[in-house]
Amino acid sequence: MEGEQVLLKSTANEQRRRFKRICVFCGSRVGYKSVFGDAALELGKLLVERKIDLVYGGGSVGLMGLISQTVFNGGCHVLGVIPKALLPHEISGETVGQLKTVADMHQRKSEMEKHADAFIALPGGYGTMEELLEMITWSQLGIHDKPVGVLNVDGYYNSLLDLFDKGVDEGFIDSSARHILVIANTAEDLLKKMEDYEPVHDKVAPRQSWEEDLLLESTQSGEALGS
Repeated sequence: MEGEQVLLKSTANEQRRRFKRICVFCGSRVGYKSVFGDAALELGKLLVERKIDLVYGGGSVGLMGLISQTVFNGGCHVLGVIPKALLPHEISGETVGQLKTVADMHQRKSEMEKHADAFIALPGGYGTMEELLEMITWSQLGIHDKPVGVLNVDGYYNSLLDLFDKGVDEGFIDSSARHILVIANTAEDLLKKMEDYEPVHDKVAPRQSWEEDLLLESTQSGEALGS
């Protein structure tokens, strides 16, 4: 009986710690405050501690460089996904780990989503926010049901979160969809909340519909190439 309880507890822990790969969106700059770099290093070390691989935007500059180097040095796999136009060394630096080159920004996000079990946004600029919002939108639409988290370092995302609340108050965002985004101030708290995450919002369309559309598009493209 005692052995069964231990086994059940072990299985529950394995199910709870379900992330094998996490995609991190973050800035190609480090920002003006040291806390931003510290947060990237903290998250990187936590991923290594939990043996979670990293998917990110490629390059070795800014916060992207800090977290990717930390995870790579810790022995976990690092996959950088970068558009061909951003490959020059003066733009992206030298990517560590595996590099996947894609045609454009749209394909970049698609590849990052495909290879990740969850998403975390560190502080960053327009690109980081755009990637974060796209993953939230894809969850709302039903394209994926993976956790989307924000590491709200030093209140960096407070104004954006207030805007989301304004969207609920004004009737543009369902209150249940507001809970798509998981928020915490530390990496450890964020991972715990994301491990416990269960979607509560209604999907606009079931994932199967999106997958069927993608399969149909792929088939049609193949037929066109063969004709």
